[in-house]
Amino acid sequence: GSHVPPPRSHHQDNGHSPSSCSPKYDDFASYNYCDGMDTSETDAILQDDNLSSDGDEDAIVERRRKQPKESSSIMALQILVPFLLAGFGTVSAGMVLDIVQHWEVFRNVTEVFILVPALLGLKGNLEMTLASRLSTAVNVGKMDSPIEKWNLIIGNLALKQVQATVVGFLAAVAAVTLGWIPEGKYRLDHSILLCSSSVATAFIASLLQGIIMVGVIVGSKKTGINPDNVATPIAASFGDLITLVILAWISQGLYNCLETYYYISPLVGAFFLALTPMWIVIAAKHPATRTVLYSGWEPVITAMLISSIGGLILDTTVSDPNLVGIVVYTPVINGIGGNLVAIQASRISTYLHLHSIPGELPEEAKGCYYPCRTYYGTGVNNKSAQVLLLLVIPGHLIFLYTIHLMKSGHTSLTPIFIAVYLFAALLQVFTLLWIADWMVHHFWKKGKDPDSFSIPYLTALGDLLGTALLAMSFHFLWLIGDRDGDVGD
Repeated sequence: GSHVPPPRSHHQDNGHSPSSCSPKYDDFASYNYCDGMDTSETDAILQDDNLSSDGDEDAIVERRRKQPKESSSIMALQILVPFLLAGFGTVSAGMVLDIVQHWEVFRNVTEVFILVPALLGLKGNLEMTLASRLSTAVNVGKMDSPIEKWNLIIGNLALKQVQATVVGFLAAVAAVTLGWIPEGKYRLDHSILLCSSSVATAFIASLLQGIIMVGVIVGSKKTGINPDNVATPIAASFGDLITLVILAWISQGLYNCLETYYYISPLVGAFFLALTPMWIVIAAKHPATRTVLYSGWEPVITAMLISSIGGLILDTTVSDPNLVGIVVYTPVINGIGGNLVAIQASRISTYLHLHSIPGELPEEAKGCYYPCRTYYGTGVNNKSAQVLLLLVIPGHLIFLYTIHLMKSGHTSLTPIFIAVYLFAALLQVFTLLWIADWMVHHFWKKGKDPDSFSIPYLTALGDLLGTALLAMSFHFLWLIGDRDGDVGD
């Protein structure tokens, strides 16, 4: 799904000094608590020891004392714009998916549906981490000398290509395995097709978005906008769309070649896989990207596996002709759940960076995590959880109405459909925010950077929960007789 970080002014309201947009990372640089493997990515960029001067420590203590209150309405307004932007991105992705589901390749090689959440989620993980790494580098002044700037950009892009290729390949393996288990049929040509489409899509989409991203970040540095606010929503809104279009084109193209030129599929896959060593060499040259090359895999791969299970649910649901209407809504519910929980995770993590040191929980965060605790209370994080939960219904109503206006979708908007759909969306976000509360604190206690660890897991869980709840809602609607599967065909 796509993630939108909270806009900049939160960071200031949270008591940060405006000088660096992501002081949470500066705090990281000053406590060198990690052993080599677990160093957060940004740590690697910030390894100049001159950052961790005593003055910095005092500044942190100073900031802790005066953390201004932030009113709920201001917070809602700041979150709204990137949220809507990214939401319309996911709506357009849903419409594209609705069109391409009737293409031959999607009908005959249904495992492609398993790839969809995994590849869309991959975008989230890699784009977001790239955006936050480069934005941090800009704000710390690492992008000032041109040579350093290009080294950093090329190193990061190469790193992202390695990750995209590997995860694309693994996602295809997961899709083949998950598609094979329930049916017991196995076709080698289909597997090769899936593998090549997945790797090629991940590779091309990742490269395109990486270049757009670098453009946005360098451009916003030139115009003096804070890249943290701009980069991620832009990545989020175009990511789903780009990835889906590329996946549909490539898989359909390779599918057309299956009969006549059977050797094209394996060649395409082999070509992109063969480029990997080159990217590894480039990425390993730069010290900042070398650390991530060794240690940045766990969240990305686990997230891909979780998303693939969501894809399996999507695949089995779409195969049932009565429930075909689900397709338009899947990217929307997944994307929005992911966005909202990413905002919350990033806010809790900022709060922790301000109020305690890695490995130690602040007093009020100890004890067991039950839902009431996340939502009731007057703390900053309780307030943002309430605001985010309130955004769910108006947000989804806007997107439902948009889909309805575009005459896309196979389901007419009956009041009962809207009610069930909104209930599913609310349940999804409610659960996610509660898990986020626990997970961010959990990684913090372990001394890992919650930003780069929790967000991939949370968005993947958003995919899984969203797809599962949506499938259940559609089954339920079908059972109670709200049966209009063919509207909009």
